[in-house]
Amino acid sequence: MSSSSSLIQGISISVSDDEEASGKVRVRVRRKRNHRPVSARRRFLRHAARWGAPLLLAALDFSLFIYEYYRLSPFYESSSSPPRPAGAAGNLSRVDRPTRAADGARKSCLKMLDPEMLQNLELPETPEQSPPVKKTVYRSSLPHLEDNISSHMTSSRFNSFTGYQTLTERQESFKPKEITTVHCGFYSENGGFRVSDADEDYMRSCSVVVATCAFGGGDDLHQPIGMTEVSLKKVCYVAFWDEVTRSAQQEEGNKIGEDLMIGLWRIILVRDLPFIDQRLNGKIPKLISHRLFPTARYSIWVDSKSQFRRDPLGVIEALLWRSNSSLALSEHGARSSLYDEGNAIVKKHKATPEEVKIQLDQYRKDGIPDDKRFNGKKALAEASVIVRDHTPLTNLFMCLWFNEVVRFTSRDQLSFPYVLRRLRLPGVHLFPVCARKDLVNSFGHRRKVKPLAKDRR
Repeated sequence: MSSSSSLIQGISISVSDDEEASGKVRVRVRRKRNHRPVSARRRFLRHAARWGAPLLLAALDFSLFIYEYYRLSPFYESSSSPPRPAGAAGNLSRVDRPTRAADGARKSCLKMLDPEMLQNLELPETPEQSPPVKKTVYRSSLPHLEDNISSHMTSSRFNSFTGYQTLTERQESFKPKEITTVHCGFYSENGGFRVSDADEDYMRSCSVVVATCAFGGGDDLHQPIGMTEVSLKKVCYVAFWDEVTRSAQQEEGNKIGEDLMIGLWRIILVRDLPFIDQRLNGKIPKLISHRLFPTARYSIWVDSKSQFRRDPLGVIEALLWRSNSSLALSEHGARSSLYDEGNAIVKKHKATPEEVKIQLDQYRKDGIPDDKRFNGKKALAEASVIVRDHTPLTNLFMCLWFNEVVRFTSRDQLSFPYVLRRLRLPGVHLFPVCARKDLVNSFGHRRKVKPLAKDRR
């Protein structure tokens, strides 16, 4: 079909034969676009829309940083916190940090007595010991026949500090008697973990202890806060260091005074540590503090990465006396099964797959089920805070726990539920994670821990 076109004043008109015959003409108009320059106002609005949101978020982040810095500064003091002593370097002051409940209301997980009642707290009289354990005897400085040491001991971490516990002795130790004999560190005078005579006398004078340790220079020293004047007079705050930690802290300006104190902490220097694994050296004051403080009635352990921020006597009242317990520690926040914990430890490279397998295989052989509950409660503990009464039965429990950590991996979360099931210790209080957050301000490890040059055998 033919068509004809004509151009009339810049308008193109196409006419087909049919359209010419019918008298209908279709007109198509093509207009050129008018490219006007973008105004400065529109360019500003366009850039504001693109960069405004990130800048606003950055401003909010900076404001939050300034707020938290102010809260952590010495200028933000709580009215319930006593004045800091001179020389208390690094003392944070965040005492009151309530948690948010599910309904949005803010309230504390740890129900402490009010300050007036805390001031009037007194230690109760020592109760008479009742069976099954009235006395715990430790295998210290006793002859040990080498032919009783099983062949697998040659590659274990047992040494002259721990004693060489056999599998038979291990089995018998879980059968408590009125007078129970057990391995519990300090086996030989040549075993190590030596302190000065002055420090030993000081430790014997303590009836209530808050203890921490830092070996290998890994962590800073965080000053405790939130205590009453009564607790300041009755409680010993003790930090165990080695020479590596002292040197690292001196570089940070934390120098031990002539009174052997830094702030509220009495610094006790330990010589001749018994293990290459510094985590294992740290288990000595953590798990067997009753061997270090033989006359102490109560103790509170706090990991070196945490700052204790509550009144010690109030914590003992809230977690032990009120619940009629002899041992209190925080439950694990992520898992409930020790076998699940073993898998997590391997995935996080906190222990080798081989050593974890040996430990879990032994626990399966001993009949420990893969249950997530024990006596209706979670049995897996986080154990960065341990509050305990130094009764003979509790001391036995801690000795057995320490021996398991020495025999297998240094991850005490694995061995705690095992010892709990085997000994069936009554009066164990596993408090929730939110209560632990009320007890301490937690910080990460600042430096990599330096191992010892050699192991003691």
